[in-house]
Amino acid sequence: MVRSLKNPKKLKRRNKSSKKGDTSSVPSAPAKVWLPGVDKLEEGEELQCDPSAYNYLHAFSIGWPCLSFDIVHDSLGLVRTEFPHTLYGVAGTQAEQASWNYIGLLKLSNISGKKRELMPTAGDGDVEMDSDSSSDEDEADGDSGAKQPVLQLHKVAHQGCVNRVRSMTQKPHICATWADTGHVQVWDFTSALNSLAESETDVRTGDSSIHHLSPLMKFGGHKNEGYAIDWSPIVPGRLVSGDCNSCIHLWEPSSETWKVNMTPFAGHDASVEDLQWSPTEADVFASCSVDGKIAIWDIRLGYAPALSFKAHDTDVNVISWNRLASCMIASGGDDGTFSIRDLRLIKGESLVAHFEYHKLPITSIEWSPHEASTIAVSSADNQLTIWDLSLERDEEEEAEFKAKMKEQVNAPEDLPPQLLFVHQGQKDLKELHWHHQIPGMLISTAADGFNVLMPSNIETTLPSTCS
Repeated sequence: MVRSLKNPKKLKRRNKSSKKGDTSSVPSAPAKVWLPGVDKLEEGEELQCDPSAYNYLHAFSIGWPCLSFDIVHDSLGLVRTEFPHTLYGVAGTQAEQASWNYIGLLKLSNISGKKRELMPTAGDGDVEMDSDSSSDEDEADGDSGAKQPVLQLHKVAHQGCVNRVRSMTQKPHICATWADTGHVQVWDFTSALNSLAESETDVRTGDSSIHHLSPLMKFGGHKNEGYAIDWSPIVPGRLVSGDCNSCIHLWEPSSETWKVNMTPFAGHDASVEDLQWSPTEADVFASCSVDGKIAIWDIRLGYAPALSFKAHDTDVNVISWNRLASCMIASGGDDGTFSIRDLRLIKGESLVAHFEYHKLPITSIEWSPHEASTIAVSSADNQLTIWDLSLERDEEEEAEFKAKMKEQVNAPEDLPPQLLFVHQGQKDLKELHWHHQIPGMLISTAADGFNVLMPSNIETTLPSTCS
């Protein structure tokens, strides 16, 4: 299992790449496709991002590195496809000292990127790429300053590092945090989120002060710290939390607080790494563990799993239950592999797909909320990949592509046909989430901050469901 951000340091500003017209820049060599885990950088070489690959790409930080974050559902529209965009989030820090930690409520507005055209046009390569670490010179660069996104931040003190944070879908202002102190806490961030919503979107706020707020609930019944926590998408306020002692506790909402069942769900032989409620069954959730197993639980049937199966030969770090195709569950292992299983076939051969592309542990995995066959994966190999499981190899089309690209780049060989996109540039990637209200938008966190990305080859469609 891989979680902690080792020796986190205050993030330093990065130097931006040279501007247009910089005569000191070295002429670029012929383009070459970089194969992660295969190619190595020679002295003097550096990787460069292809702007045409993104409709939008932006980097920012909230101070300390964040191991976990969540996107907060807002009231700006259920499906938003037109720029500019605004997003809200909640993140928990991994500071050098326990007392320096905080929960960051953030608002990123004025997200202006490339509009998708029905047919490619000559100027289709332009895309907004920037960073909140930009200097005053960048702001003065013609009209580009008007396109700069605006980050607004509200900090709430949190004792200890935040292992995981989750916002409740039905009541987004209610958030739960797992602390490395061994406590699970529930917070009401109504005031902070309202303040961000009412603030001017053209004013960048980075209030250095940390506000103090008492949690609605603080549970210390776990005998160890943990990382697994999930709100029910069906029953508002229902929560499960799992710890490194292999115990899972059920939280039921009760008036203004929660009643936590002190009898744990027990069925794993090692640390519970992740939890996911069923998207369709109110009483069913899944868990994964360092013991290599995935377990399915029904809270009506007692404290033993309804079924349990070996999913990986190593630790199972993360799982994701497909909300558009509820029979499908994905899992990521410590060996860099990730798998897709059909729960309808669990007593037989349930493995639908198994990928060995990543070279280091899988740190996050999540199905797209808008495309049932699309899934995003992050790994400790510093790659965020997007996969479309509906794609198959077309040898004729592949041959045409190779012939066309032969004189331009060295087209990579033997890549899985389902691999749709590879995003790099972040170090020690930890968690990713799709934005449920902005199709095609992904946010990821790593040791060096956050990225907001919208790949240009991710189709933007209205939500659809499948049986």
